[in-house]
Amino acid sequence: MQFNAIIERDRDGFYAYIPALQGCMSQGDTLEEALANIKEALELYLEDMEEQEKERLSESSYIIAPITVESTAHV
Repeated sequence: MQFNAIIERDRDGFYAYIPALQGCMSQGDTLEEALANIKEALELYLEDMEEQEKERLSESSYIIAPITVESTAHV
């Protein structure tokens, strides 16, 4: 079963979440730590779900695409 994780970096480290699972999030000081922690959070989240719900969610997909816009800085 595969889910997509979004990982964002900020000044405090890395923040990770699973968009398909509301409230499934974690963090880490390094990318590797954040990945390990979000995997553990995902496994714990799925423990309480029915198999049908797991299958439905795993069929969801997201497309992450960069979008460029012109800067509109006002002086």
